Amino acid sequence: MADRRTAYLDALHLLARRELSVAECRARLLAKDHPPEEIDAAVAHLLETRALDDERVARAFARTALTVKGRGRLRVQRELQEKGIPRDTAAAALAEVFGDTDERSLVAKAVKKRLHGRAPRDRAESARLYQYLMRQGFTSATVMETLRKLPGGSGEDL
Repeated sequence: MADRRTAYLDALHLLARRELSVAECRARLLAKDHPPEEIDAAVAHLLETRALDDERVARAFARTALTVKGRGRLRVQRELQEKGIPRDTAAAALAEVFGDTDERSLVAKAVKKRLHGRAPRDRAESARLYQYLMRQGFTSATVMETLRKLPGGSGEDL
């Protein structure tokens, strides 16, 4: 009983610092050498009380990634998967957060921020910009469309 309480208290301390997914919480409790059955009991109680909630974590993470970091849907989806959020939960959060978002405006904003409002100097810089935008999680079609519209940017051969 004391061990279960310790796993539960450790989980509460972890959650007091920041939101965690169920998978992240389990992994951290395992790293603290709590027995798996004690972790299961602690996680079950935390789920019951909604202290742990993958839906809430997914929505908050997606909102922050979009509004603060300017990330694209594909990268956020990949990061949610890495956090151990179930695929259907991540899809619902992405649909809610990215629902009315225009990806073209996000890409244009990222380009403006990256280039400080100027056009790419040469093909190499355009290629680096393309790779940067792809890493940010934007679709290749939207990235290419945006690069073609830049002054002197053909968007070809990237």
